[in-house]
Amino acid sequence: MNRDETLRRLSLIVCLLCLSFVNIMGQQERQSEIYNLKKFYTIHRAPLFWLTTEKETKRAIEWINVMDDAGKLGIIPNDQLDDQIRYVLKNSKTLSDKTKIETDQVITTMVLKFLKTLQEGNISFAYNEVSVSRDSIYVDQLLSSPKRHISKFVSKLDCKDDDYLTLKRYLRDSLSTMKPEKYKAVAMAMNYRRFLSINHRSTYILANIPDAEAIYYVENKPILMMRTVVGKNSKPTPIIAAYIASVVTFPYWNVPHSIAVKEILPKVQKDDNYLEQANLEVVNAKGNPIDDSDLDWKSYNAENFTYFFRQSTGADNSLGVLKFNMQNPFSIFLHSTSWQGVFDLDNRFLSHGCIRLEKPIDLANELLKGKLDIAQLKKGKENTEPKTFKLDVPVQTFIIYNPVVVSGKNITFLKDVYGLVK
Repeated sequence: MNRDETLRRLSLIVCLLCLSFVNIMGQQERQSEIYNLKKFYTIHRAPLFWLTTEKETKRAIEWINVMDDAGKLGIIPNDQLDDQIRYVLKNSKTLSDKTKIETDQVITTMVLKFLKTLQEGNISFAYNEVSVSRDSIYVDQLLSSPKRHISKFVSKLDCKDDDYLTLKRYLRDSLSTMKPEKYKAVAMAMNYRRFLSINHRSTYILANIPDAEAIYYVENKPILMMRTVVGKNSKPTPIIAAYIASVVTFPYWNVPHSIAVKEILPKVQKDDNYLEQANLEVVNAKGNPIDDSDLDWKSYNAENFTYFFRQSTGADNSLGVLKFNMQNPFSIFLHSTSWQGVFDLDNRFLSHGCIRLEKPIDLANELLKGKLDIAQLKKGKENTEPKTFKLDVPVQTFIIYNPVVVSGKNITFLKDVYGLVK
C-alpha cells in the first residue's frame, strides 16, 4: 500500500471512529462527552495527549490492550474499534495535524468511557434520580494516570465490593467454557455491583425483579427481607433508582387509565353491580365522586371514557393499607396488598408494574421509626381517611434487574423473565 492510499485509509478510519461515537451515544451523553473532552484538553493545555511522542503512543496502545482485555472485568470490548485504533496509531507519523487531533480525541473519549464503566457500570435505568455526575473525577484520573503499568492502575480503580469480587473470580475461572448468555448475565450482575457500590448510601432498599424479593439495608446490613410481586411480562416493572420520600396509610387506588378502559370498563358494562362488589367509585378529573347511575355505560369505550375509577380505602383495597411514594414518571411505587397468599406462589410476576410487598407494615415501621398506629393498620377498617407521613430522610430505593445473585461465595443464575440478558 503506497503512502497516498495509507493516508486515505487512515482518514476514512478516523472519520468512521468519530461517527461511531456520535451514533452510539444519546444526545445528553454526547453533550457530556464534548464537555469532558474540552475540559480534558483545557487542563492538559495542549491539543494532543497521546500522539506527541513515541512513548505516549505506546501508552495509548497499552490502554487499548487493557480495554481489549476488559471482558474479564465484565465489560464487553469493541474489538473492531480497538483494531482500527491500533492501525491508526501504527501509522500515526503520516497523519495530518487535523487527523491527529481527531484521533487523539477519539482515544481520550474511549478511555474516559472505559474509566466510567469500570467504576460506575453501564446499567441503563428507565429513571435515575440517585446518581451524581462523576465525570470530572475520570478526567482527573486519566490526566494523572501513569505512563506505564496501566493494568495495575486499572486494577486499583476496579470495584472492591465483596459480591463483585465473587462474580469476578467466577468469570475468570469459567470464561473459557462459559456460554454467551451466562457471560452476559454475570457481566450485568457485575455492572450492577459497580453502580450500587458507587451510588448507594448506608441505608437503602434493593428490590430485584428476577427473584421477586426486596431487602432493606441499614448501615449496609440487611435487616428486613421479603418476597415481592412484580410486573408481568406484558407490564414489566421498569428499572428505577429513586427515593421513597413518604408513606401513605390507607391509600386510595386511583386506577390507571389503561386498566380502567381495558379491564374494568368491560366488566361494568356486563354487570351493573361490579363497581359495588369491587369497592370502586367513579370520579371526575378533579377527583370528585359522581353518581355512576347517571352514566350510560354501554356508550363508552377506550376513546371516549373521560372519567376515572377509584377504589375506597381499607384492607380490601388493591394497594392494601400502605403505599410507599417514589418519584418517577411511570407511577411506579411499592405497596401492600389485600391478597397476602400471593407471596406463597412461585410465580410472582403478576402486577401491572408496581411492587407488592410481603412485609409492608414492618418496612413502614422501620422507615417511620414507630410513628404508625400498627393496630389500626392491621384492622384495615374500610373508608379510613388516607394520611401521608413524610420521612425525615428520603430512602434510596433501587429497583433492578439483576439476573445473578451472590450468597457468600456461591452464585445463582435466575430466570431471565423479561428477556433482558442480551
